[in-house]
Amino acid sequence: MNSFTLRSLVLLALLASYWGVYQHGRAVERAEAAQASAKRDSGDRLAEVIGERSARQEEHRRAQAQDEGRTDAQEQRTIAYAGAAGADAAGQRLRDDGAQFAASVSCPGADTAAVARGQAATRAAMVLSDLLTRADARAGELAKAYDNARIAGQLCERSYNALIN
Repeated sequence: MNSFTLRSLVLLALLASYWGVYQHGRAVERAEAAQASAKRDSGDRLAEVIGERSARQEEHRRAQAQDEGRTDAQEQRTIAYAGAAGADAAGQRLRDDGAQFAASVSCPGADTAAVARGQAATRAAMVLSDLLTRADARAGELAKAYDNARIAGQLCERSYNALIN
C-alpha cells in the first residue's frame, strides 16, 4: 500500500472517530435535555396540582365564611323582627291609651264656656292621639328599614372581608 492510501485510511479513521465522538456527544446532550425537560414538566404538574388544591381550599374557606355571614344575618333579622313585634305591641298599647285618654277628656258642667273648652281639649287630644299614632307607625317603618339596611350592610362587609382575607 502506498503512503497516500495509508494516510487516507488513517485520515478516514480519524474522521470516523471524530464523527462517532460528535454523534455520541449529541446523543448524551439530547438525553440530558430530555431528562431536564421531564423533570421540569414533573415540577410544573406538581405546582399545578398544589395550586389547584390551594385554590379549592381558598374557595371553600370563602364560601364557608359567606355562609356563616348569611346565617348570622338571618339570626340578626329574626332578633330584629322579634324586637319590632314587641315595639309594635307596645306602640299599639300606647296608641290605645292615647285614644282612651282623648275620648275621656271632657269638662262636663253647666258652664257653656267650660263645655266649649272641654270640647276643644277633646279635639286637641284626638289630634295629638292621631299624630302619635302616625308618628309611632312611621318610626316603626323606619326602624325596620334601618335594621334591614344595617344587617344587609354587615352581611356585605363580612362577604367582602371573606373574599379579601
